[in-house]
Amino acid sequence: MSTTNRVQLTGNLGKTPEVKSFDNGGKLARFTMATKEEYTTRTGEKASDTQWHSVIAWGKLAEKIETELQKGSFVSVEGRLVTKNYTDKNGVKKYQTEVVANDVVLNQKAA
Repeated sequence: MSTTNRVQLTGNLGKTPEVKSFDNGGKLARFTMATKEEYTTRTGEKASDTQWHSVIAWGKLAEKIETELQKGSFVSVEGRLVTKNYTDKNGVKKYQTEVVANDVVLNQKAA
């Protein structure tokens, strides 16, 4: 049986992407994006839930992100989830989940 690790998100960038260049010419782009779900509660009230996602991209995609995206950009991201763990300075094990993007598309907001 095969499994798939694939995620699709559409939302807004929280800040302008940070791009790091490496000696070998490669690039890494990092940004956060917010997704917002609006729903009606059991009592009939309108509510919303905003989630923040960390996204990274490598190579040509990082170059595209560097030139096309900025804080507030409305984008669609497709990629896979990767969870990393580390031990902080107090000896506490921490976990961080990121989306490793394989495609990012700048969208136009609906009027």
